[in-house]
Amino acid sequence: MLKIKDVQFVKSISRLQDKPHPYYPEFAFAGRSNVGKSSLINCLLNRKNLARVSKQPGKTRSINYFLINRQFYLVDLPGYGFARVSAGEKKRWQEMIESYLLQSEELVQLFVLVDAVVKAQKNDLQLVEWLNHHQIPFAVVATKADKLSQFRLNVHLNEITRQLQLDDSHPIFPFSAVKRTGRGELLGYIDRLLKGSV
Repeated sequence: MLKIKDVQFVKSISRLQDKPHPYYPEFAFAGRSNVGKSSLINCLLNRKNLARVSKQPGKTRSINYFLINRQFYLVDLPGYGFARVSAGEKKRWQEMIESYLLQSEELVQLFVLVDAVVKAQKNDLQLVEWLNHHQIPFAVVATKADKLSQFRLNVHLNEITRQLQLDDSHPIFPFSAVKRTGRGELLGYIDRLLKGSV
């Protein structure tokens, strides 16, 4: 499994031309506001307050770069679908995310976070449809897995797989930041992608 030895916050950007140098492979994380993205990133990197966890969704308003093991970037994208921002702000976030996904040549994989409890919502479906259209590689992480029994979790994972029409090239990972479930699997998958063995 990939060992997290060194984590550095590098910078926040709102324009792709401000990307950090030197370039490294990038693994990006996106999801609806309040899906538990900050908690997942903190758990994955074994840090308590690296990504800001807030009870008020929509806190990530820029693209945040973390350099991991001086080997790759973990990229935290703004949450989508947050109701309490202006239409103009939503449009700006969408354009920022889309330009990153379409133009970042270093992007190895996008991880789409879906709440395991509520399953895929309309904007999750729209994002996955858009990713498939543009042939952007992605996998799905079903967060908050600890809130469901193993039986219900399996039912919900099957439903999310059906909703998003996932196949073997788009795996789904159950994850719990509370119980650290799925952390090893996710890090192992990133490690295999880095080594080109996926």
